[in-house]
Amino acid sequence: MSLAVESAEDWWEVEALFDLCFAPGREALSSYRLREGVAPVAPLCLCLRDESGALTGAIRYWPVRVGEAGAPALLLGPVAVHPTYQGEGLAGLLIRDSLARAARMGWSRVLLVGDAPYYGRFGFSRLAQVELPPPTNPERVLGIALLPDAWRGVCGKVTPWREAD
Repeated sequence: MSLAVESAEDWWEVEALFDLCFAPGREALSSYRLREGVAPVAPLCLCLRDESGALTGAIRYWPVRVGEAGAPALLLGPVAVHPTYQGEGLAGLLIRDSLARAARMGWSRVLLVGDAPYYGRFGFSRLAQVELPPPTNPERVLGIALLPDAWRGVCGKVTPWREAD
């Protein structure tokens, strides 16, 4: 397997992988409202390829703001692994590697919408004080601090990152 930053040439192949792995209408999810008109954090968007060069997994991150103070955070997602490679720990590899890269880049906090038992193994826990656009289930809003206490005092609505920010 080889891991590399997603290139412009990878975009549509990655989109096809996400379409394959997620239910139709994935772009109607509320988390996509936070991504509209916002560029992903390119150095954190990764592609995993097998020995033949076939795309086996991908992960993307988007900048967002949290609360009235506009605390910067990363929104993790989507992350997907091709069905023929699921269960081999590749999503974990993508998540761990990208979180380490995010920390090296100076990001202090990451959030996502997901399953707590799954993402808990990577250090994510429920963010009761953080609200994503409806109809997001509040039980599925999870976060991780990349620096000690990075989520302390950070609360409120998550809003899109705008270029003027």
